[in-house]
Amino acid sequence: MRWRWLEWPGPRADAPLALLLHGTGASAESWSALGPRLARRWRVVAPDLPGHAQSAVEHGRELSLPFMARALAGLAADHGWRPQWLVGHSAGAAIALQTVLDGAFAPQGVIALNGALLPLDGPVGRWFSPLARALALQPLVPHLFSWHAHVPGVVERLLYGTGSRLPPSAVQRYRRLVTDPGHAGGALRMMAAWDLGTLEAALPSLRVPLHLVVGEADRMLPPAHAERVRGALRSAQVHRLPGLGHLAHEEDAEAVAALIERLAGPAATGGPDNGAPSEARPEARPGVRSGTPSGTGSEAAPGKPSHR
Repeated sequence: MRWRWLEWPGPRADAPLALLLHGTGASAESWSALGPRLARRWRVVAPDLPGHAQSAVEHGRELSLPFMARALAGLAADHGWRPQWLVGHSAGAAIALQTVLDGAFAPQGVIALNGALLPLDGPVGRWFSPLARALALQPLVPHLFSWHAHVPGVVERLLYGTGSRLPPSAVQRYRRLVTDPGHAGGALRMMAAWDLGTLEAALPSLRVPLHLVVGEADRMLPPAHAERVRGALRSAQVHRLPGLGHLAHEEDAEAVAALIERLAGPAATGGPDNGAPSEARPEARPGVRSGTPSGTGSEAAPGKPSHR
C-alpha cells in the first residue's frame, strides 16, 4: 500500500509527537487548521487513512478496525514515531484506542474528538453495516456517489448534517474528496468492515487517560454517545464544546487546540517537551511511503508519490 501524511515540525527538533487520525470520509487536510496550532508545542503528524485521499490500498482489502490499527502501527514503526498524544476524530478515535489496546503505542493519553467508539443504537445500528457491505460490493456505487456529489448543494447539505459551519475553503476540500470515486470507495469499504463490538468489550482494560471532547451541536453523533462511553469506562472524562458540531476541529481550531493543550497539562521544564509553546505556525510538509502495512517497502521523496 501507499501512505501519505502531513507533518508540522514542532518548535524544536526533539519536540514530542502528537499523532492525528481523521474520521471516515475525511483526509489529513481536515487537520490543516488544528495541526499548525498544536505544532506550537508538539511535532504533529497526520496521515491519510488507508483507502482515503492519497493513501492507497490494494483492491479488495477489508478496511476493518484491526487492519487500520495494524497498518498505522507498521507505518509508525518504520519511522520511529512514538506519539506522546493520540488525537482521533470520529472513527479515527476508535483506531487510536485500538492501537493502544494492541500495545502498539503507549501515549500519555488519547483525545477523542466527537469519537465514534461504540456500536450505533437501534435499527440504524442493525442495518448500517449490512447495507454498507452490500453497497461496497457494487463497483459502480462509488462512481455514482461521486457523480451525484457534483450536483450543486449536495456537499453543502452533507456538511450541514454534521452540525458544523465550515469556511468555503473547507467545503471545497470536501467537494474534491467526495467527487473522487477512489476516495468514496475507500470510505464505503471502511464503513462496510467496521465493527465496534470488540472495542466496546475491551474498553474497560484501557490503561491510559481517555478524554472525550464533545461538540454540543453535533448532529451526527449526539453528545449522549460520550456518556455511553463513560458508562463503559468510568475513568473517561467528558469535555463539552458549546456551539460546535461534529467537525469542531475544523470549525474552531483555536478553541480545540487550547483545550488539547490544557488537557495535556503544562509543558515539562526539562527533556523533549520543555519551554512554553511557540507562537509560530509552521507550514505542513507532505510525506509519502510505499510499502506493506507491516512496514516493508521503499521510501519516496517527500511530496512525490511513488507506486509499487
